[in-house]
Amino acid sequence: MMPDLSFPREPVPSHLTAEVFSARALPRLLPLKPEMGAEEARDAGLGDHRLDDARPFIVDPTNIRPAAVLIPVVARDEATLLLTERSTGLAVHAGQVAFPGGRIEAGETPLDAALREAHEEIGLEPDRVTPLGALGPYLTGTGFRVTPIVALVDPDHRLALNPVEVADVFEPPLSFLMDPAHHEVRSRVLRGMTRRFYAMPWQGHDIWGATAGMIRALYERVYGP
Repeated sequence: MMPDLSFPREPVPSHLTAEVFSARALPRLLPLKPEMGAEEARDAGLGDHRLDDARPFIVDPTNIRPAAVLIPVVARDEATLLLTERSTGLAVHAGQVAFPGGRIEAGETPLDAALREAHEEIGLEPDRVTPLGALGPYLTGTGFRVTPIVALVDPDHRLALNPVEVADVFEPPLSFLMDPAHHEVRSRVLRGMTRRFYAMPWQGHDIWGATAGMIRALYERVYGP
Protein backbone atom coordinates (compact mmCIF):
# COMPACT_ATOMS: atom_id res chain seq x y z
CA MET A 1 0.00 0.00 0.00
CA MET A 2 1.30 3.46 -0.87
CA PRO A 3 1.96 5.70 2.16
CA ASP A 4 0.16 9.01 2.52
CA LEU A 5 2.71 11.58 1.34
CA SER A 6 0.29 14.51 1.53
CA PHE A 7 0.44 15.19 5.28
CA PRO A 8 0.62 18.84 6.42
CA ARG A 9 4.20 20.00 6.31
CA GLU A 10 6.04 22.32 8.66
CA PRO A 11 8.05 24.83 6.61
CA VAL A 12 11.78 24.19 6.83
CA PRO A 13 14.02 27.28 7.09
CA SER A 14 16.14 27.82 3.97
CA HIS A 15 19.14 28.40 6.25
CA LEU A 16 18.82 25.72 8.92
CA THR A 17 21.06 25.91 11.97
CA ALA A 18 21.86 22.99 14.25
CA GLU A 19 20.23 24.85 17.16
CA VAL A 20 16.93 25.30 15.31
CA PHE A 21 16.96 21.71 14.07
CA SER A 22 17.81 20.29 17.52
CA ALA A 23 15.06 22.28 19.24
CA ARG A 24 12.52 20.82 16.83
CA ALA A 25 13.98 17.31 16.69
CA LEU A 26 14.62 16.55 20.37
CA PRO A 27 10.97 16.18 21.47
CA ARG A 28 10.10 14.22 18.31
CA LEU A 29 12.91 11.67 18.11
CA LEU A 30 12.65 8.32 19.87
CA PRO A 31 14.69 7.73 23.04
CA LEU A 32 17.84 5.67 22.69
CA LYS A 33 17.22 2.10 23.85
CA PRO A 34 18.16 -1.51 23.05
CA GLU A 35 17.02 -2.97 19.74
CA MET A 36 13.41 -3.85 18.99
CA GLY A 37 12.60 -7.48 18.39
CA ALA A 38 12.52 -8.64 14.79
CA GLU A 39 8.74 -9.01 14.57
CA GLU A 40 8.09 -5.64 16.19
CA ALA A 41 10.54 -3.91 13.86
CA ARG A 42 9.13 -5.67 10.79
CA ASP A 43 5.74 -4.11 11.55
CA ALA A 44 7.14 -0.64 12.33
CA GLY A 45 6.43 0.65 8.82
CA LEU A 46 9.82 2.09 7.87
CA GLY A 47 11.93 0.41 5.26
CA ASP A 48 12.58 -0.44 1.66
CA HIS A 49 9.07 -1.93 1.49
CA ARG A 50 7.39 1.39 2.24
CA LEU A 51 6.61 2.81 -1.20
CA ASP A 52 5.34 -0.56 -2.35
CA ASP A 53 5.38 -4.06 -0.94
CA ALA A 54 9.08 -4.75 -1.39
CA ARG A 55 9.23 -7.48 1.25
CA PRO A 56 9.69 -10.15 -1.45
CA PHE A 57 13.03 -8.42 -2.14
CA ILE A 58 14.34 -9.21 1.34
CA VAL A 59 17.00 -11.86 0.84
CA ASP A 60 15.99 -14.01 3.81
CA PRO A 61 13.04 -12.70 5.87
CA THR A 62 13.68 -15.39 8.49
CA ASN A 63 17.16 -14.03 9.21
CA ILE A 64 16.82 -10.28 9.85
CA ARG A 65 20.15 -8.94 11.14
CA PRO A 66 20.38 -5.95 13.52
CA ALA A 67 22.43 -2.94 12.42
CA ALA A 68 22.77 0.74 13.25
CA VAL A 69 23.83 3.88 11.40
CA LEU A 70 24.80 7.35 12.53
CA ILE A 71 22.87 10.24 10.98
CA PRO A 72 25.52 12.93 11.63
CA VAL A 73 24.23 16.52 11.59
CA VAL A 74 27.33 18.71 11.48
CA ALA A 75 26.76 21.85 13.57
CA ARG A 76 28.21 24.35 11.09
CA ASP A 77 26.82 27.90 10.66
CA GLU A 78 24.44 26.18 8.24
CA ALA A 79 23.84 22.62 9.41
CA THR A 80 24.91 19.84 7.04
CA LEU A 81 24.51 16.09 6.91
CA LEU A 82 27.72 14.07 6.70
CA LEU A 83 27.42 11.27 4.14
CA THR A 84 29.93 8.74 2.82
CA GLU A 85 30.58 7.30 -0.60
CA ARG A 86 31.43 3.62 -0.30
CA SER A 87 34.60 2.34 -1.92
CA THR A 88 34.20 0.87 -5.39
CA GLY A 89 35.98 -2.36 -4.44
CA LEU A 90 33.40 -3.47 -1.89
CA ALA A 91 31.41 -6.61 -2.60
CA VAL A 92 28.09 -5.04 -1.56
CA HIS A 93 26.73 -1.55 -2.34
CA ALA A 94 30.03 -0.46 -3.90
CA GLY A 95 30.17 3.24 -4.75
CA GLN A 96 26.82 4.03 -3.15
CA VAL A 97 26.07 6.89 -0.76
CA ALA A 98 25.60 5.75 2.83
CA PHE A 99 25.60 6.74 6.47
CA PRO A 100 28.44 5.47 8.66
CA GLY A 101 27.24 2.25 10.22
CA GLY A 102 27.07 -1.52 10.20
CA ARG A 103 26.07 -4.61 12.13
CA ILE A 104 25.40 -4.51 15.86
CA GLU A 105 27.86 -6.83 17.57
CA ALA A 106 27.03 -8.97 20.59
CA GLY A 107 26.71 -6.85 23.73
CA GLU A 108 26.38 -3.54 21.83
CA THR A 109 23.52 -1.08 21.83
CA PRO A 110 22.59 0.62 18.53
CA LEU A 111 24.40 3.74 19.75
CA ASP A 112 27.52 1.73 20.57
CA ALA A 113 27.52 0.19 17.10
CA ALA A 114 26.89 3.47 15.26
CA LEU A 115 29.73 5.24 17.09
CA ARG A 116 32.12 2.31 16.62
CA GLU A 117 31.40 2.02 12.91
CA ALA A 118 31.72 5.79 12.38
CA HIS A 119 35.13 5.68 14.04
CA GLU A 120 36.24 2.64 12.04
CA GLU A 121 34.98 3.93 8.68
CA ILE A 122 35.79 7.65 8.79
CA GLY A 123 37.78 8.21 11.97
CA LEU A 124 35.04 10.24 13.68
CA GLU A 125 35.88 10.41 17.38
CA PRO A 126 32.94 9.57 19.69
CA ASP A 127 33.66 12.60 21.87
CA ARG A 128 32.79 14.82 18.88
CA VAL A 129 29.29 13.32 18.70
CA THR A 130 26.23 14.35 20.75
CA PRO A 131 23.33 11.91 20.28
CA LEU A 132 19.86 13.46 20.01
CA GLY A 133 17.69 10.35 19.63
CA ALA A 134 16.68 7.67 17.19
CA LEU A 135 14.31 6.92 14.35
CA GLY A 136 12.25 3.76 14.26
CA PRO A 137 14.01 0.69 12.85
CA TYR A 138 14.37 0.67 9.07
CA LEU A 139 14.06 -2.71 7.32
CA THR A 140 16.27 -3.07 4.23
CA GLY A 141 15.77 -5.33 1.25
CA THR A 142 19.12 -6.96 2.03
CA GLY A 143 17.79 -8.21 5.35
CA PHE A 144 19.03 -5.67 7.90
CA ARG A 145 16.97 -4.07 10.66
CA VAL A 146 18.74 -0.70 10.94
CA THR A 147 18.38 1.67 13.89
CA PRO A 148 19.25 5.22 12.73
CA ILE A 149 20.88 7.33 15.48
CA VAL A 150 20.51 11.09 14.95
CA ALA A 151 23.37 13.11 16.43
CA LEU A 152 25.10 16.48 16.30
CA VAL A 153 28.74 16.48 15.24
CA ASP A 154 31.26 19.11 16.31
CA PRO A 155 32.28 21.05 13.16
CA ASP A 156 35.89 20.95 14.36
CA HIS A 157 36.02 17.17 13.98
CA ARG A 158 38.90 15.55 12.07
CA LEU A 159 38.31 12.56 9.82
CA ALA A 160 40.58 9.73 8.71
CA LEU A 161 38.85 7.68 6.03
CA ASN A 162 39.33 3.92 5.87
CA PRO A 163 39.94 3.53 2.11
CA VAL A 164 38.85 -0.10 2.16
CA GLU A 165 35.33 1.00 3.09
CA VAL A 166 34.98 4.69 2.23
CA ALA A 167 36.14 6.53 -0.88
CA ASP A 168 34.94 10.01 0.09
CA VAL A 169 32.65 12.06 2.32
CA PHE A 170 30.49 15.06 1.50
CA GLU A 171 28.08 17.37 3.33
CA PRO A 172 24.87 18.56 1.66
CA PRO A 173 22.97 21.27 3.55
CA LEU A 174 20.43 19.82 5.95
CA SER A 175 17.85 22.33 4.69
CA PHE A 176 18.16 20.84 1.18
CA LEU A 177 17.53 17.32 2.45
CA MET A 178 14.65 18.41 4.70
CA ASP A 179 12.83 19.99 1.74
CA PRO A 180 10.35 17.46 0.27
CA ALA A 181 10.61 19.22 -3.09
CA HIS A 182 13.97 17.44 -3.43
CA HIS A 183 12.58 13.99 -2.58
CA GLU A 184 12.19 12.16 -5.89
CA VAL A 185 10.43 8.80 -6.17
CA ARG A 186 12.11 6.55 -8.73
CA SER A 187 11.50 3.00 -9.85
CA ARG A 188 13.45 0.13 -11.37
CA VAL A 189 12.81 -3.51 -12.14
CA LEU A 190 14.53 -5.93 -9.77
CA ARG A 191 14.06 -9.68 -9.95
CA GLY A 192 11.19 -9.19 -12.37
CA MET A 193 9.27 -6.77 -10.11
CA THR A 194 9.03 -2.98 -10.18
CA ARG A 195 10.44 -1.39 -7.05
CA ARG A 196 9.98 2.24 -5.96
CA PHE A 197 12.42 4.17 -3.79
CA TYR A 198 13.39 7.70 -2.75
CA ALA A 199 16.26 9.62 -4.36
CA MET A 200 17.75 13.04 -3.52
CA PRO A 201 20.44 14.00 -6.06
CA TRP A 202 22.75 16.81 -4.93
CA GLN A 203 25.65 18.32 -6.87
CA GLY A 204 26.55 15.12 -8.69
CA HIS A 205 25.98 12.85 -5.69
CA ASP A 206 23.14 10.37 -6.10
CA ILE A 207 21.55 9.79 -2.69
CA TRP A 208 19.01 6.99 -3.07
CA GLY A 209 17.65 3.74 -1.65
CA ALA A 210 17.85 3.05 2.08
CA THR A 211 19.93 6.18 2.76
CA ALA A 212 17.35 8.41 1.08
CA GLY A 213 14.58 6.44 2.79
CA MET A 214 16.06 7.18 6.21
CA ILE A 215 16.46 10.86 5.33
CA ARG A 216 12.81 10.92 4.32
CA ALA A 217 11.91 9.25 7.63
CA LEU A 218 13.90 11.91 9.51
CA TYR A 219 12.06 14.66 7.63
CA GLU A 220 8.65 13.15 8.40
CA ARG A 221 9.40 12.65 12.10
CA VAL A 222 10.84 16.13 12.64
CA TYR A 223 8.71 18.22 10.27
CA GLY A 224 5.60 16.11 9.84
CA PRO A 225 2.32 16.70 11.72
